[in-house]
Amino acid sequence: MKLKFDPSLDYQRRAIDAVADVFDGQPIAQSGFEISQTTGGLGLVSTEQAVGNAITLAPEKILENVRAIQERNGIERVAELQGPQNDRMNFTIEMETGTGKTYVYLRTIFELNKKYGFSKFIIVVPSIAIREGVLKSIEMMGEHFRTLYDNVPFRPFVYDSKKLEKVNAFAKDNSLQIMIINIQSFQREANIFNQEHERSYGYRPRDLVKAARPILIIDEPQNMEGERSAEAIRNLEAVATLRYSATHKNFYNLLYLLDPVRAYELRLVKQIEVASIRSDDSFNDAYVKLLQTDNKNGIKAQVEIHKIKRGGQVGTAKVWVKQTDDLFIKSGEIELLTSDIFSYKSLILLCLGCQKALHGLFSPAIVSEC
Repeated sequence: MKLKFDPSLDYQRRAIDAVADVFDGQPIAQSGFEISQTTGGLGLVSTEQAVGNAITLAPEKILENVRAIQERNGIERVAELQGPQNDRMNFTIEMETGTGKTYVYLRTIFELNKKYGFSKFIIVVPSIAIREGVLKSIEMMGEHFRTLYDNVPFRPFVYDSKKLEKVNAFAKDNSLQIMIINIQSFQREANIFNQEHERSYGYRPRDLVKAARPILIIDEPQNMEGERSAEAIRNLEAVATLRYSATHKNFYNLLYLLDPVRAYELRLVKQIEVASIRSDDSFNDAYVKLLQTDNKNGIKAQVEIHKIKRGGQVGTAKVWVKQTDDLFIKSGEIELLTSDIFSYKSLILLCLGCQKALHGLFSPAIVSEC
């Protein structure tokens, strides 16, 4: 069975154009350039060849473009470019679940390549499950994109620390390259991605990626805004970051907004619901469930949480916690669980972000805001 994709949906086309028009006025990129290296740069070798994206537009022109896009899409215009840690090249696209977000950002890659010659893209996702889903989407849509974009050659791949030759090719090949990587693969200094290795010519894979001056696509960025994840993303030194989600926490340079109400008006969703319970099988959300308490030898509680297991996969796990424990550590360092645990008699109060709940799941029994 072969799936057919409709390339003419107006709301998707508007989301794609919103991003492409940020770079209006950008000339076609050259096929390659030489990167000079110093001891403060890529490492110990004096020179290295790479092919990378080069944005030549002045910040003032990009701001002008962003404000024009926002006015066109009915969004309040920014006075200046926004972004975390003074990285002003962050751009936000909000699309309601089920409206084709993955299709939109994948097609945006091809659009940017066609218009401006950008060839190095990295899709960063919060979990292995989403990573595999994105790869499957590319496989399913590959023929569709080739038809739309003149059979442009492109190479999608999942980052694998055992196959660093693919990172080398990502840095040096001048064809369209799409790397898919989950945040857990590069958020710690101990990750191979951040270590010098002979299979990456003595460099850190991270350095080769930086040399390629990638454009990042962050899928569900609200799940990767903890300090460690944010620093790991900054270390990639992207020339631009495109942020896609239905539930953003931060709206840096918002370009396009398809919220639940608008999606309903366009009949893209059948109804609007407000969920009160966080699903325990949605590994992109924080999840804590109180199972039992015990005060025989000091008060402690058994809770069910999401936990990083062997191989980096996330699943549910039952753990015992006491007053001095940290769910961040217990979970294998899932940043959504930056929590405090304390007790009074048989009462266990768990503080998660800015929600507090007593017993059971967080959402049904919110007590107060932090």
